[in-house]
Amino acid sequence: MRHWVIALAFSTLGLGCGPIAYIRQVPYGAADKVEHARSLQAEKYSPYWWTRAVVYLHMAREVAAHADYQGANHFGRLSSEAADKAAEEAELGARDPSKRPVNPTKELAPAKDTNGPAPESGSGVAPAKE
Repeated sequence: MRHWVIALAFSTLGLGCGPIAYIRQVPYGAADKVEHARSLQAEKYSPYWWTRAVVYLHMAREVAAHADYQGANHFGRLSSEAADKAAEEAELGARDPSKRPVNPTKELAPAKDTNGPAPESGSGVAPAKE
C-alpha cells in the first residue's frame, strides 16, 4: 500500500512539469485548433487570425526546443485563441460572403503632405522614391 501512495504522489507532481503541460497545450491543443482552422479555409476567409495562429504555433515549438516550456505554453495559448477566432471568422465568411474581411490595401489612400503641395511636384502626394 505504501508503494502505491508514493507512486501516486510522484505522478501527481509529474503532472505539473513543463514538458507534460507543453505536450497537452501545444501539439494536442493548439496544433489541432490550427488544423481545424485550416480545414475551414481560414487562410482565405480570416488571414489576420490565421497568420497569427500559425506564427504563434511556430514560436511555441521554437521556444520549446530551447526547453522554455512556460514560454512555449504561453505561445501555445495565444495560438489556440487566434485559431479559434480564425475558425469563427472562416465559418462566417464561408456562409455569408459579405462578411468576409476586407483587403485594407484597397482602401488606403496614398500618403499626403499635410503642409500643402510639395513645391517640386505640385501634387501634394509624397513621392515614393526620390
